[in-house]
Amino acid sequence: MDGGSWDQGSLVNNFNAMTLMPPPNTNEWYADSGAGSHMTAHSGILSSSRSPSLSGPSSIMSTMVPFCPLPPLGSYSFPTPRRPLVLNDVLISPSIIKNLIFIRRFTTDNNCSTEFDPFGLSVKDLQTRSVIARCNSKGDLYPFFPPTSTPALAAVPISTLWHRRLGHLGAESFVQSH
Repeated sequence: MDGGSWDQGSLVNNFNAMTLMPPPNTNEWYADSGAGSHMTAHSGILSSSRSPSLSGPSSIMSTMVPFCPLPPLGSYSFPTPRRPLVLNDVLISPSIIKNLIFIRRFTTDNNCSTEFDPFGLSVKDLQTRSVIARCNSKGDLYPFFPPTSTPALAAVPISTLWHRRLGHLGAESFVQSH
């Protein structure tokens, strides 16, 4: 090789240290119906942090890391136009590469339902069945990124709005005088 030498051990070490994946986006969360807990590798994104109670499990099991000591717990909140959606008791696991939402706990803590379809997921209020958040997906996973605000809409009835757009007089033009 051009008269130069190379160290096979160094090459192996460099390949072992190299990652083929981009660093994770700490704000991306993924809905996981098979997760047993909310999990993140990034404690800095949590709004609060505390040590777990002694009555709970002392470790978590993962397919990637067979044994991991139980990490501190925290919480995370997604602001939405209707109301915040919270993740309580988020585990901090440095080895995880995606932030995971434990669907069962999410629906219980937020009094909502989560409906999956081929195009994404919808979070609905249990009482009103109104959509709190809609998250579209193009890949195999269900990313959870609810909108933080909605476009400003006129707070007038649809019929009034169409009358104004078409140049018709609205009901406010027909004020009766006595």
